[in-house]
Amino acid sequence: MLKKLALAVVAMATSIPFLQAQDKKDFVTYINSPHTWVDSVFNTLTPKERIAQLFLVRAHTNLGQKYIDSVARVIKDEQLGGLVVFQGGPLRHVDMFNKYQKLSKVPLLITYDGEWGLGMRLPDSTLSYPYQMTLGAVQDNKLIYQMGQQIAKDFHRIGMHFNFAPVVDINNNPKNPVIGFRSFGDNKENVARKAQAYMEGMMNGGIISSLKHFPGHGDTDVDSHHDLPQLKFSKERLEALEMFPFKELIKKGAPAIMVAHMNIPSLDPTPNIPSSISKPVVTGILREELGFKGLTVTDAMDMNGVKKFFPNGEADVMAIIAGHDLLEVSENSKRAIDLVMKAIQEGRIQQGDVDARVKKVLASKLWLGLNHYQDVNPANLYADLNSASEKQLIDQLAEASVTVLKSVAKIKTFQTAEKTTIVNIGLKAPAAFQTIMANALSNESQYYVTDETSEDDLKRILKEAKKNKQIILAIHDARSRPRPELPAKDAVKRLVKKLAKKSIVTFFTNPYAIDGFKGIQKSKTIIMAYQNDDFMQRAVAKTILGQVVATGKLPVTINKNFKYADGK
Repeated sequence: MLKKLALAVVAMATSIPFLQAQDKKDFVTYINSPHTWVDSVFNTLTPKERIAQLFLVRAHTNLGQKYIDSVARVIKDEQLGGLVVFQGGPLRHVDMFNKYQKLSKVPLLITYDGEWGLGMRLPDSTLSYPYQMTLGAVQDNKLIYQMGQQIAKDFHRIGMHFNFAPVVDINNNPKNPVIGFRSFGDNKENVARKAQAYMEGMMNGGIISSLKHFPGHGDTDVDSHHDLPQLKFSKERLEALEMFPFKELIKKGAPAIMVAHMNIPSLDPTPNIPSSISKPVVTGILREELGFKGLTVTDAMDMNGVKKFFPNGEADVMAIIAGHDLLEVSENSKRAIDLVMKAIQEGRIQQGDVDARVKKVLASKLWLGLNHYQDVNPANLYADLNSASEKQLIDQLAEASVTVLKSVAKIKTFQTAEKTTIVNIGLKAPAAFQTIMANALSNESQYYVTDETSEDDLKRILKEAKKNKQIILAIHDARSRPRPELPAKDAVKRLVKKLAKKSIVTFFTNPYAIDGFKGIQKSKTIIMAYQNDDFMQRAVAKTILGQVVATGKLPVTINKNFKYADGK
């Protein structure tokens, strides 16, 4: 029966002085320092098991028991370093984690993409925080720090250790198909400040945070999940803009950095080479020029952006040659480990380099306290992950992000007793905003407009709406993610244009979507809510009703009428 090496050496580890896992402020120094527990574990691993510590395998609980069991066999047979966790349910995840940990000689490092918390992968049963674009509007970064701490608490509760967040890409291409709302915005200083608050909240909460996607994925128009984007900018431009948040946060002790799959000829002229497997990028620039000594991790190695030109496991070998500490989601980890072994024998990879990286990974597990690993207790899990205090923090962040553009004139004069028309674009039925406003107003009428609404009905709505002094034009993006363009037929856009001047206009969508509605700048009061979630709808309702004062500022420049830092 397999037993944890952590437990086998616990007496030795606890009797020798070293920085405790509770000392969260100097992670980078810690993982680059010698530790008795690390050496003890390392010396018991076979050469293949050492290499395996650098690999993270995909884990789900929504793909059936056969899939869960197949990953269990991989963990048992290959003794990989950890998991990258995807969709499923919290209780099923905890059961999976507990079972997988029992199969591993060394405690597994459990990683997750939780940019907006556990809800990014577990939206039905855990809480989602505002997207980073929404947070980019918040002026009190202490709230973002608190969010980082709470997300760390949720990670601990479910048994995870490493969050692939925050995104520090500068979204300087409004049409970016993969970053967009995931970025804090298009201002490099604001991105760095917000990311620092989030990163430090998580690290001081006791989990590892990874910045992404080096050297900057914000100005691309290709999704690296599907193909290899190319950045044709000069190194000087990249250093001054895209790399700025990374450089600033390295100075602040950034613990880990994920490297993107992008082809950047100015950094590495090798044809079709992704930055994620480029030694000039990972070692030459990130390690040597920027002085980064934390963990480097690849973006997922099963993405077309990396495997398209380097198939059959060669990308995995090149990622190790490039200088990475962790490889995320290899297509075939057994093949990759064998190929790395072969590359060591052939002299393409130095054994000493691999050993040093394995010890960094083990030291990271020690920093996390995994030398004293305990199973996760499933009791009260849902309640713990959906606490009232956490919901309150989400509402605080939402309220702090609401941005009023042009003026607050129509908010100041808004009267709940006045006859009011609310025209709702993109909805077929009431949502949170409509319900709150209906309950608060003594005389209101509401209309719902979609692309299916007839021309005659649009004319009738316009006529009825103009009869009232108070009009709210609520524009919703009901899609699962807010995109930079909000599809609407021309007749609907004409309705919006005709009502804008008399209305409070609210946008529950990506801020760039404003640009698709011509004449919207004629409105005296525009409220930007950034996304369509209930917490944003509640926040906007409170703003209109005078229960909170909007303090948010635009995190991006949209056009000549609406620029970065605008907000009343």
